[in-house]
Amino acid sequence: MRNTRKIILSIAGAATLAVSASLAALAWGHGYTSDPPSRSALCASGEVTNCGAISYEPQSVEGPKGFPAAGPADGELCSGGNAPFAELDDPRGGNWPTTSVNAGNRSFTWTMTARHSTATFDYYITKDSYDPTQPLTRDDLVLTPIASFAMGGAQPDHTMTHNVNLPQRSGQHLIFSVWVIADTANAFYSCIDVDFGGDGGGPDPTDPPTTPGGDGTGCDAGAWSSSAVYNSGDEVTYGGAAYRASWWTTGETPGTTGEWGVWRQTSAC
Repeated sequence: MRNTRKIILSIAGAATLAVSASLAALAWGHGYTSDPPSRSALCASGEVTNCGAISYEPQSVEGPKGFPAAGPADGELCSGGNAPFAELDDPRGGNWPTTSVNAGNRSFTWTMTARHSTATFDYYITKDSYDPTQPLTRDDLVLTPIASFAMGGAQPDHTMTHNVNLPQRSGQHLIFSVWVIADTANAFYSCIDVDFGGDGGGPDPTDPPTTPGGDGTGCDAGAWSSSAVYNSGDEVTYGGAAYRASWWTTGETPGTTGEWGVWRQTSAC
């Protein structure tokens, strides 16, 4: 009887570990388009403000896969159907900063905070009739991808770059990029505002960009510790500056993780 109980407890423990490992993989398996910068990336870098939660976790725009037949609802495509990230669906009067592009080959880079077994990376573009002052819907998009990159279940690198052949367009448009996961029911979504033949535009004049300055924001936070665990939104000070964590991290030194890394400087102290 005692041996049977031990076996049952061992099985239960193994099952708990398996579930925990699965949840950890899901928590880390995130990513976003960083070049050209997606709306998520622009919010995370501080170039666009008043973005809400997405500023701290640009990699988390995860929603049901199956686009265009399924997936997020129209008007919620840029947020992946996530209400906490609804700021990404707000067209801001068509004033999201744009990246200047031309027809022909253009590289697109995804940044992953970790790697998921991948089905495809798909890229869609808006029609000539696209109105950038309105929330994105399926009617705005050509629903056949302009590029699709099959991975066959392989895990991507921490950065993935694709060469996409952009069609002829004029003026402001949107590239809708989708990272389709192979072993879950979800995908990750990124909206990239571009301007064919434009000068790159600028931030919404009602939401001016912020840059790390000397106003002391975050300077009352505790000192960074290499052994501590930090979650999204946690603030620390290190090396005469204040930083905010964009996602879970430990052991990563502030000021060394790069523009798209976990630590974002909020102020000089």
